[in-house]
Amino acid sequence: MHILIACDKFKGSLSAMEVAHHLRDSLQTVFPGATYDICPIADGGEGTTEAMVGAMGADWHEARVVDAQHRPIKAHYAIVHKTHQAVMEMSAASGLHRVTDIPLRPCTASTLGTGQMMAQAVNQGAQSILIGIGGSATNDAGLGVAVALGYRFLRQDNVVQPTLETLLEVDKILPPTKPWLIPVQVACDVDNPLLGPRGCTRVYGPQKGVQDFAWFEQRLEHLTFLVKRDLGKDFKVVPGAGAAGGLGFGLMTFANAQLVPGFELIAQHMQLAQRIQNSDIVFTGEGRMDAQSLQGKGPIGVARLCQRLHKPIIGVVGSFEKSTALDDVFDLLIAIKPEAMDLADAMKRTPELIRVAINEQREILVRISTEL
Repeated sequence: MHILIACDKFKGSLSAMEVAHHLRDSLQTVFPGATYDICPIADGGEGTTEAMVGAMGADWHEARVVDAQHRPIKAHYAIVHKTHQAVMEMSAASGLHRVTDIPLRPCTASTLGTGQMMAQAVNQGAQSILIGIGGSATNDAGLGVAVALGYRFLRQDNVVQPTLETLLEVDKILPPTKPWLIPVQVACDVDNPLLGPRGCTRVYGPQKGVQDFAWFEQRLEHLTFLVKRDLGKDFKVVPGAGAAGGLGFGLMTFANAQLVPGFELIAQHMQLAQRIQNSDIVFTGEGRMDAQSLQGKGPIGVARLCQRLHKPIIGVVGSFEKSTALDDVFDLLIAIKPEAMDLADAMKRTPELIRVAINEQREILVRISTEL
């Protein structure tokens, strides 16, 4: 029997690779003699780079950049050996987790560090970039990226360093003297536009500390006006433009990026469909599975691929929200967290809970395997 383990991370507990290894170790007691294919997955959010490095030949690189509040940090990304493609996450530089030690200041939060990481990857030999844009601390529509890539912002014909606080004073944008020519693919699983009721400010801004929606909307509207007039680009209503505080808009505008559904992009690079086809049974999972998981999350993508290829699919999760929609996707869904157990305690004991849950489901797992 050949078993594919294609798990996402258990956020706050184990990485996707760690989950896969613990799951394999537990399954070996149920299926002695089975062979395993370990394929950590992601959907474009945090953990994407690690998953890609775990599944493909790549080297880690370190970029000296600034975080969302302009403090010097080191951000890590990878470059794939065969393709010379840089794989990175905006959260490594401009993520919310980087600034949890200080009060949230969305008015000054910038994606400058993300742009610096992109530029440094190119200097290290990257010939294309794949970037996941989940987990941002910013709401600047990629203004910081534009600065890092060489766009010039003028105020009465004088070049200025633009920020959200000074953006309304900018009256012209000039493209870089050296055009950005590196292909960029953006792993993006939301369809929000840049502005309005479903835009980045109102939908995602509050978790970053945004309170005065009108203040941000006014500045982003001004940016879109300048971009359309001076650069001839208008992506504000494109689905995904509002992702990561408008970084979807910024990457399309300033780096000619293509927005691609995150899981589909990662699955293509990992040759996931072929690996499912080569397996007898597939295991996937994540920390929490609910109705939101059905909107493009990695494990659901794995399950739907399995259905299409007529392969049994088992979900192993921390916990899940009971629904017929999830029942329709999986042959078996296993929650490892006992209902009475405190979540913080469960997160510390995830490896043990995986082992116990697999052992408890031994008979069902064997029955599923004998029906192959």
